[in-house]
Amino acid sequence: MNAPEDVLAQQLARGIAALQLTLSPAQCDQLLGYVQLLVKWNQVYNLTAIRNPRDMVTRHLLDSLAVIPFIKGPRVLDVGTGAGLPGIPLAIALPDLEFVLLDSVAKKTRFVVQAASELGLNNMVVKTQRVEKYHSLGLFDTVISRAFSSIAEFVSVAGPLCRRNDGVLLAMKGRYPQEELSALPPGYRLKDITRLAVPGLDEERHVAQLLRIDSSET
Repeated sequence: MNAPEDVLAQQLARGIAALQLTLSPAQCDQLLGYVQLLVKWNQVYNLTAIRNPRDMVTRHLLDSLAVIPFIKGPRVLDVGTGAGLPGIPLAIALPDLEFVLLDSVAKKTRFVVQAASELGLNNMVVKTQRVEKYHSLGLFDTVISRAFSSIAEFVSVAGPLCRRNDGVLLAMKGRYPQEELSALPPGYRLKDITRLAVPGLDEERHVAQLLRIDSSET
């Protein structure tokens, strides 16, 4: 790795404290183990454009953990998870919740399956499928995405998998997505949008909380 493990551990610990989270030493080890796996697999599979492990701690781990206050359980769906983001960090931090990580790219889901096995994550399932084709036996309390191109597209294809009225769709974004929010389709409304403070990241981050509502409310 490009940085000693103790340096990464200290960086992660400072970030977790700044986010006012409480994670066990075992959970921190799992998070750092995930970074190690990303570095290893990235050399062959090009899973992420971020190469430096310290940047992975900030941009992948802490960025994902910053949305924990907005997660509702017990069932969470990560749409377009890619290399497992934000699903794997969230599954590590929230072991009592059930996670489904969904992506259509097989090389990415192969990595996620391997990572889940090596990290001992028993609270997550990985599916290789387009979200439009995915069918679940039950709806989800939280549907989250870090990678969709627009909020309108996200709710259009993933919204039907979210519980109506008491579920939440979380769209993780960089800058405040004013234009995207103005294009929200019928059947959904914005509950709130929050600027996130990701430790060590001097860039804008926001999470939009969206509700799937009864047709009578539209």
